[in-house]
Amino acid sequence: MRTQDAGHRAAAVAAIADRDYRRAGDEYTRAGWRVLSDPREGIDPFDADEKGWVGDGLGYLATGAVCYRVASLETRATRRGVEGVAVAEDLTNGLDHPVQHACLKEFAADFRTVAGLDGADGAYRAAETAYEDAASAVDSPQTWGTTPLFEAAATVLQQVARGPADGEIAIPWADLHGTDPDDPGRFLAQRAVVKRQRFPGLVERAVDDGFLAAPRGTTEYDTDHHRCPHCGSTDVNWVAESVLCLRCSHPTAETN
Repeated sequence: MRTQDAGHRAAAVAAIADRDYRRAGDEYTRAGWRVLSDPREGIDPFDADEKGWVGDGLGYLATGAVCYRVASLETRATRRGVEGVAVAEDLTNGLDHPVQHACLKEFAADFRTVAGLDGADGAYRAAETAYEDAASAVDSPQTWGTTPLFEAAATVLQQVARGPADGEIAIPWADLHGTDPDDPGRFLAQRAVVKRQRFPGLVERAVDDGFLAAPRGTTEYDTDHHRCPHCGSTDVNWVAESVLCLRCSHPTAETN
């Protein structure tokens, strides 16, 4: 079990498959607030938590903002971005490790990016500095990079990047981090560097194309049991209770 989103993430993914991005934005917003209020059994969102489960809530709010942008609902996207920046900053009162504070700065920059707010470049640079400053408190940057907080901050970027990449993983975990884990500050700061350089353009591409891909789940290529009625692909993406085409994120159909 991950976090308690009351089924709203699954509903958001189904809405993306239907190209109903307004509904997807609403469902991701509901998932976000649900997780922020009660992330997981036994986890208080305002207490210290080494794994940072509350990060899923931030990730859902950020994805909701992208959905609103794709749906040409700029005002709602702006509101979601402003809210997200405020929540990310507030969560530093609970999550207490310096590297988590750096990740929350990264999230704040993400919210500026997905909502089209000013100041994203400077916010990513602030996150880079925070990661460098946290280096002395980090024993294993790989371990931190795979906690729910950090994974949630990576998932939004990776989902947006899937659209122009024909549904493939365009920004894998290894590309999002530095090459030398013995330099933990630089290893983790690379996250903010990559996002500063690539995320704004990817968001704008999604907005211009009017298309956001579904998140990637369990995949199977060249199947003999599913074919997409929209694009003909036999590659399948099982994600959040939906069975989708890996390529175009439409619902795929069984062939036997």
